[in-house]
Amino acid sequence: MSDTPLDQPHTQPKQATDDELDPIPFMQQLLDNPFLLLFLGVTFPTVFYIIWGIIEITSIPLAN
Repeated sequence: MSDTPLDQPHTQPKQATDDELDPIPFMQQLLDNPFLLLFLGVTFPTVFYIIWGIIEITSIPLAN
């Protein structure tokens, strides 16, 4: 007698494909996170505009 019941079909164990074994690239992980993209999309322009404003203020000549 066999160890497997007759009413259950014999299935092969699932083989891992190359796609499942490859690690997910960093940029794909970054672009798959919508909250991180939202944070970066708000933070970078804000920081650059603040720096630009500071540079503009420091370039104004002093009144005599």
